[in-house]
Amino acid sequence: MTPSTYSLDAIEAIVIGASAGGIEALNHILPALPADFRPAVLVVVHVRSEQPSLLPALFSARCRLPVVEPDDKDEIVGGTIYLAPPGYHMLVEPDHSISLSVDPPVRFSRPSVDVLFESAALCFADTLLGVVLSGANDDGARGLVAISRAGGRCWVQDPHTAVADAMPLGAIARGGVHDILTLDVMAARLAQHGCGHPPRNRLTWS
Repeated sequence: MTPSTYSLDAIEAIVIGASAGGIEALNHILPALPADFRPAVLVVVHVRSEQPSLLPALFSARCRLPVVEPDDKDEIVGGTIYLAPPGYHMLVEPDHSISLSVDPPVRFSRPSVDVLFESAALCFADTLLGVVLSGANDDGARGLVAISRAGGRCWVQDPHTAVADAMPLGAIARGGVHDILTLDVMAARLAQHGCGHPPRNRLTWS
C-alpha cells in the first residue's frame, strides 16, 4: 500500500489502540508530538487492571503535551493525551466529554479499543484519525471500519515492525485502512500536520 497524501489539517481528535508491544510503539509516537499540537489524543492500551497504571507518569516524563487518566464526564480538551484507566472502557460522548464504563469486556478486553473507536467515530466523524499499533489480538479492527465509514482516516503500524502483528493484520484484513506506516513515518506526519487550526473547531484547547 502506497502512503496517501491526505492532509491532517482538519483532524480534531486522534484515537490510538495498542496491546502487546504497544507501550514501546507509543513511546515512539507520543513524545514526538509538539507542545502546540492541536488535536486531542485518546489512547487505549491493554494493561492489567489489578493495580494503578504507571503509564501516565511514564508518558508525562517524556511528552510535551499534558498526559492524564480522565475521570468520568471530563471534557475533551485539544492538545491533551488521555489514557484509558485500567479496567474501564473509555468512550466519547456526543457533547465531547469522556465516559468511563465497567460494562463487560469486549473481545476479552476492558478497556476495549473498539469501544473507544466506535464511540469516537459517532462524535467526530470525518475529523477523526484512528491508529492501530502493535498488539496480540484483533481489538480495534471493527473500530477502524466504523471510523472509515464515518469519513475519518485510518492508519495501522506496519506489521513487519510490530512486536505483535495480530492487531495490525486484523485491521488490514477487515478493511478500511488507508495507510500502513512505520512508527517513524507516523510520528513525522503527526508532528508536521497536527499544529494547524481545524476549520470546524469544536474543542477547547489546553
